[in-house]
Amino acid sequence: MEQRKRKTWELMKRFAPYYKRYLNIMVMDLFCASLTTVCEMVLPLILRYITNQGIQDLAALTAKTIWSIGMLYFGLRIIDGIASFYMAYTGHIMGARIETDMRQDAFEHLQKLSDSYFSNTKVGQLMSRITNDLFDVTEFAHHCPEEFFIGFIKAVVSFIILARINLLLTVIIFVLVPVMVISCTYFNLRVRAAFKKQRVHIGELNAKIEDNLLGNRVVRAFANQKVEIEKFKQDNHKFLDIKKETYWYMAAFQDTVRMFDGLMYAVVIVAGGLFMIKGLIDPGDLVAYTLYVTTLLTTIRRIIEFAEQFQRGMTGIERFVEIMDSKIDIFDEEGAVPLKRVKGEIEFQNVSFEYEDDHTKVLENINLAIRPGERVALVGPSGGGKTTMCNLIPRFYDTTAGKILVDGQDIRYVTLESLRLNIGVVQQDVYLFSGTVFENISYGRPAASREEVIEAAKMAGANEFISQLKDGYDTYIGERGVKLSGGQKQRISIARVFLKNPAILILDEATSALDNESEHLVNLSLERLAQGRTTMTIAHRLSTIQGADRILVLAGNQIVEQGNHAQLLEQKGMYYDLYRMANSNGA
Repeated sequence: MEQRKRKTWELMKRFAPYYKRYLNIMVMDLFCASLTTVCEMVLPLILRYITNQGIQDLAALTAKTIWSIGMLYFGLRIIDGIASFYMAYTGHIMGARIETDMRQDAFEHLQKLSDSYFSNTKVGQLMSRITNDLFDVTEFAHHCPEEFFIGFIKAVVSFIILARINLLLTVIIFVLVPVMVISCTYFNLRVRAAFKKQRVHIGELNAKIEDNLLGNRVVRAFANQKVEIEKFKQDNHKFLDIKKETYWYMAAFQDTVRMFDGLMYAVVIVAGGLFMIKGLIDPGDLVAYTLYVTTLLTTIRRIIEFAEQFQRGMTGIERFVEIMDSKIDIFDEEGAVPLKRVKGEIEFQNVSFEYEDDHTKVLENINLAIRPGERVALVGPSGGGKTTMCNLIPRFYDTTAGKILVDGQDIRYVTLESLRLNIGVVQQDVYLFSGTVFENISYGRPAASREEVIEAAKMAGANEFISQLKDGYDTYIGERGVKLSGGQKQRISIARVFLKNPAILILDEATSALDNESEHLVNLSLERLAQGRTTMTIAHRLSTIQGADRILVLAGNQIVEQGNHAQLLEQKGMYYDLYRMANSNGA
């Protein structure tokens, strides 16, 4: 998934709207930040007053004055404590909410993307983007406006106070600040690039770990544990090398800060000392000056140290934006209407399809009319476009040319939800969710009652084996249904479609991976499921589709033959050859 590099201001522009609903919290957070800043910057002024007063007229500095100043400062620290608590608690919650909102938006956007997107993107990378990459956004969302706001106030106030104490010394100090910022920015940008590398590679690691764990039986079957361990070791050490690079730039970054830190203190010591000798600055003013320079340097150091967190946050935002910028290919056209009371009539009008990434032509100028309730089977060599043709009906892909009608309505102008609610799909590769049998069947219609779920299971021929499971319908079936056999998983998927009760049914090689006994049981379930529905069946075993009303033979991107079983055998064309081959192989 190639992505262009985005500038910081672009990312901030995309991120800023997430503050909108929490604007009151952020304003209050910044107000509290200003209170803590005021409290912090009063101390040097107090020490300046006491020092100068003590040197000039010690007798005038009474205990009452000292107590009053002490109580005033303590009162300010109480205000500082309350404001700091608000910032630490409510401010962080605001950041967590923004992170939650972004993760929700990313997940919702992923639900709208087409099959082609997921075909070209690793699941591990996507998981990393919507989990790990957004963790740092909480800290970023809270601290980013806060740190820069505090830094701005302290820099301005420090400059004003320092300039009033000694303008020349202040100019010398502030001339060094831009040089410091420019030097640090160089390393800062490289830290961000290194963090981006880390995020990308951890996504790759996640993808490979997921691949290994899901395919662990294949790994063990081929005794390839050592091969997998070595591959992981190489990737793991590559991640270590990327981290080493990151830490080198971070160390150089921090060292640059410390060097400028020392340089500024040296300037204050030398220049301030010389000015004091010449009577250009009072001892109390020099103490206050040093404390304000310390405050200024602490502020700069905090902002620079925050830069690491800033870059982590920006990297997370950048990876989030990359998801949100992924093009939604399949969507409801303007004015799309719900599909109602579907009878199941399907019509292909001059339909062509090719994949966008490599422009491979799969279907070309297909014209076909299917009557409501008709059973149509698709056969032909692999790569002939059978699955693609079926995938176009629920708009898993959109046609490159031509259009498809359901009950006379162009499917591009009916809502996706209503279209897909009226189409049931049973595939060879059954996907069951981690959970119970009941949860997997009820996925066909989440609002269904337990009685309706059981009835659907009975129709699918699944009730008997489900009842024999340890906890019946409440049995946990493991990730992807690993605790069930292929035939059992297939019958649960059929029960799910029974519960959905669609008008159109697509069977994509639903029994090709099953043994003979399981195939027989599943075929009985499919026969019941197909009754009264428009059915399109993709099959390699021709014995399973001989009773179809019509058989379509696809080859060379087109329908080359069509008719029922007997008619196609009489033609002695491609279907005849496929049938003879199947019989000779015992299929």
